[in-house]
Amino acid sequence: MMTLCDMAVDVLTTADGRAKTAKSRDYARQWFAAREAGTALEIGAATPPLRPSRPDAPELLDPRDVPKRKPGSPQGRIALLHAVAHIELNAVDLHWDIIPRFAQIKMPMGFYDDWVKAADEESKHFNLMCDCLEEMGSYYGALPAHAGMWRAAEDTVDDFMGRLAVVPMVLEARGLDVTPGMIEIFRKADANSAVTALETIYAEEVGHVAYGSKWFHFLCGRHEEDPKDAFHSLVRRYFKGALKPPFNEEKRAEAGLPPDFYWPLTETL
Repeated sequence: MMTLCDMAVDVLTTADGRAKTAKSRDYARQWFAAREAGTALEIGAATPPLRPSRPDAPELLDPRDVPKRKPGSPQGRIALLHAVAHIELNAVDLHWDIIPRFAQIKMPMGFYDDWVKAADEESKHFNLMCDCLEEMGSYYGALPAHAGMWRAAEDTVDDFMGRLAVVPMVLEARGLDVTPGMIEIFRKADANSAVTALETIYAEEVGHVAYGSKWFHFLCGRHEEDPKDAFHSLVRRYFKGALKPPFNEEKRAEAGLPPDFYWPLTETL
């Protein structure tokens, strides 16, 4: 019987995006079926790769070298969806990676429930983006992509609280800020499939940010640290540069991120 950590490493070491997300969703189903039956799978222990397996395409470029395209054209909208697909694929791996990476740290079962659910939803999001790309005559891998997406994972490879601070509470929270504008771009273009897909992503990402905030606060309580001070310290250590407004304050609050967490980080020290 595979442990949850075995499942996570199997997802991480699968290169093809559709195959990776199929495994991710199947393992999520197995995890929740066992939980509902009262026979929870073992968490176990396994060694995740430093970097997840990736398909030969897209070509990964330095962020400065990724071509900028204006979203007013069909090509620009394809590029935007391709970038979102790439973010979602990285998110699948980020959510699975946190399980074996920090398996030595004892956590309540609810932590694993939240992260498996988030990985399952990110898998759905990647497939929604791929479906939209294919509807527009393209596919994931047709354009170059951002090589820096995994850097937050590498930087926090041995810092559990740092991982929670930077990935869900900074990077995913940024998605709450920018997704409404993307939805509007596709609504103006009458791209209904993309609008529906992005609205699904927008609704579910609030939960992922909330999981990060919840478990970050849990660990702060365990270590008797002030959550706001700890968050500021970790983000300044691991996140390059200042946070950039405007912020979606309403959705951030819904996810458990009050303004005094992120506004002070808009200034570089």
